[in-house]
Amino acid sequence: MNRMEECRIPCLHIDGTGSDAVIQTAAAERDGGALRLVVFDHSEGDAAHEASLEQLRKICAEAIVPVIGAGNVKRVEDIKKLIYAGCAMAVLNLKKESNLEMLQEVSERFGKNRIAAYVPDADLFAANREAIEKYADLLLCDEGCAEALTGMTEMGIFACDAELKSALPKQIDLSLKPHFTWEDMKTDAAGLVPCVVQDDATGEVLMLAYMNAESFAETCRSGRMTYWSRSRQELWKKGLTSGHLQFVRSMQIDCDNDTLLARVTQIGAACHTGNRSCFYRSLVDPVSEKKQMASVLNDVYQVILDRQIHPKEGSYTNYLFDKGIDKILKKLGEEATEIIIASKNPEKQETVYEMSDFLYHMMVLMAEKGISWDDLARELANR
Repeated sequence: MNRMEECRIPCLHIDGTGSDAVIQTAAAERDGGALRLVVFDHSEGDAAHEASLEQLRKICAEAIVPVIGAGNVKRVEDIKKLIYAGCAMAVLNLKKESNLEMLQEVSERFGKNRIAAYVPDADLFAANREAIEKYADLLLCDEGCAEALTGMTEMGIFACDAELKSALPKQIDLSLKPHFTWEDMKTDAAGLVPCVVQDDATGEVLMLAYMNAESFAETCRSGRMTYWSRSRQELWKKGLTSGHLQFVRSMQIDCDNDTLLARVTQIGAACHTGNRSCFYRSLVDPVSEKKQMASVLNDVYQVILDRQIHPKEGSYTNYLFDKGIDKILKKLGEEATEIIIASKNPEKQETVYEMSDFLYHMMVLMAEKGISWDDLARELANR
């Protein structure tokens, strides 16, 4: 079966001028419910192209959906620039014969999952089907071509204007199709069920809220978490005024049919206090000192960032910052070498120690370069 997920994909256009692109992206995702977003670079000249790439980086940082970069691709280096900017995929316009010749090279270098192919018509696809299916993971084309390709290939197909110049097209459906109905739920006397909300990326519990039949239906219709406010006695679409929206990634029902678990992509803070999670205070100290790796890495990174902003006398971290990038890179290289030497020994603890040293120095470099764990998580998730 052809896995044509939706008939259209929104396309955002940048040319290196203005700052409206990020705003339009937010509108495309939050109001249009896009599952993917194509960003097309129309810039002309080196300076404008560099400005467009900077815009693209900001868009990728803001986006909660995969961004596909297109335009100004003339050589392999251009594909690399799009991926380095944060794009989940880069588009090769196969209308250009040189790009068709480049398809295998970029696929093998960056991975098939990072390459999308724009095909202008079904005949070009049919003539090059074997290579396209082998080296590209997604097809972009105009709507007429999409219909012609349906049934010809198992590749994902997204339709847009033939030249990818179709502004923001028809809204894409983000509605959920539940496997159970509200009537299956066991509600309380007020017709409500509690909903535990969890960050889909980290597993962190963000909040607890309540749903009734109306809010459940709206959540399924819009793909955005909507609750029933018991204090205001009205529907409460999370983040509608603050911008801290919650996009549904999955929903589960418990064994007694009286509690929901929602995994979401959280924009900003979930708690009205400004904290990421409503559960930010400890009632009982933990019995075990064990922590999740993500929590430990984030805690250490936050200390490093604090040292960068508030230097402390005698701090080794501040010593590295004071010495600058060359010293940080030298230490990182030394620690990488220490890992190699330690790994030749049969006991693992020495290797664990050296790897920990390396990670610390890597985080100092991250802080120096303005790189966050979210940046790395986004890049790894796209691979």
